[in-house]
Amino acid sequence: MSTSSSNSRVIAWVVWITASVFYAYQYILRVMPNIMMDDIMQQFDISAAAFGQFSGVYYIGYSLLHLPVGIMLDRFGPRKVMTACILLTVAGLLPLLFAEHWVYPIAGRFLIGLGSSAAILGVFKIIRMTFSEQRFPRMLSLSVTIGLIGAIYGGGPVAYMKEVFGYQAVIQLFAGAGLLLALLTFVIVPSGKREAGGTIISDIKEVLGNKKVILSCVFAGLMVGPLEGFADVWGNVFLKQVYGYDTALAASMPSMIFIGMCFGAPLLSLIADKVGGYPATIIGAGATMAACFGLLLLLNIAPALLTLCFIIVGVCCAYQILAIYKASTYVREEVAGLTTAVANMIIMTFGYAFHAVIGFVVGAMGGPGESLALIYGLAVIPAALGIGTMGFFTIYVSERGEQRKKFGKLTV
Repeated sequence: MSTSSSNSRVIAWVVWITASVFYAYQYILRVMPNIMMDDIMQQFDISAAAFGQFSGVYYIGYSLLHLPVGIMLDRFGPRKVMTACILLTVAGLLPLLFAEHWVYPIAGRFLIGLGSSAAILGVFKIIRMTFSEQRFPRMLSLSVTIGLIGAIYGGGPVAYMKEVFGYQAVIQLFAGAGLLLALLTFVIVPSGKREAGGTIISDIKEVLGNKKVILSCVFAGLMVGPLEGFADVWGNVFLKQVYGYDTALAASMPSMIFIGMCFGAPLLSLIADKVGGYPATIIGAGATMAACFGLLLLLNIAPALLTLCFIIVGVCCAYQILAIYKASTYVREEVAGLTTAVANMIIMTFGYAFHAVIGFVVGAMGGPGESLALIYGLAVIPAALGIGTMGFFTIYVSERGEQRKKFGKLTV
């Protein structure tokens, strides 16, 4: 192995680690208000409703900048875009240190959401720039694992530091860490600026007009119910009402899905590499999740077995990584960043749809105080999983047919 080749690999890994650390950093900032809720409410003398607005405005900023960031990453490269977005997250922390009026922390939280949108999209872009196409899903899965570890386990150290040093000292620490991360990103991450090509409108039309991209994103969105519908909101009330669990157990059980996803991110990528087909792996994940939710709704499963089911569901939830990657292979490399942004946005939109549909069904059947209403409401999840899985099965059959035709032409 030549020295230049070895140096290139080292640089690639350093760049990837830098991007993955940003992904974990924004995850910690995302969950930080839950740890500091009492301190923030006391400092600004606000109600729980106002604090809820403060927490939720993050997602508005995150969603709004998704598409623009995807376009900018393709056109201006990750160095400038990611550095600027990291600085936005740092700026969003400052009102908690210096502001007296509540409107400024809300605006700051919005800035954190704006900046955080570049984390996962920047990871997409950097992996595609620095590693081979074959290694893309595996490296992306490792980045997602790092981010989820930041979300799940980052709360403990942050809570400990808050108790020892005070919450404002912790915010100062993370603001300083953000400045250092921005500097490292600007120095280490390559520019990756693309040559001038088509217009932004033409790029958007190219992605949105690609039938394979849109269909794969829609099918992936239909399969997001276990994570976005159950683990986020409805799992807690379902386990309390239908299974009769106490509040502590009902709140902790759905978190097994997130823990499973940590393991699932690299595991599903490895399976896909060995099997040689991403649609086939996604189909297997969808069928497994549907089976687990069928057992959840039809039987009263023992806690130990239910924990195992949730971990398995979490592993299978990592199908999103494969689906987003698969969508990006249907377009030119020059618009791959935009495609991943569109894919992520569509899947996030289905998360909202699941909340709305489940809530409508539960309300129509008598409300969350009725066990039967919750069972019927959550039946939306395995039904949608079945549709999404069948959708990917049609993609699988179609691509196999195209390969056979291509192979037949080559051997004639």
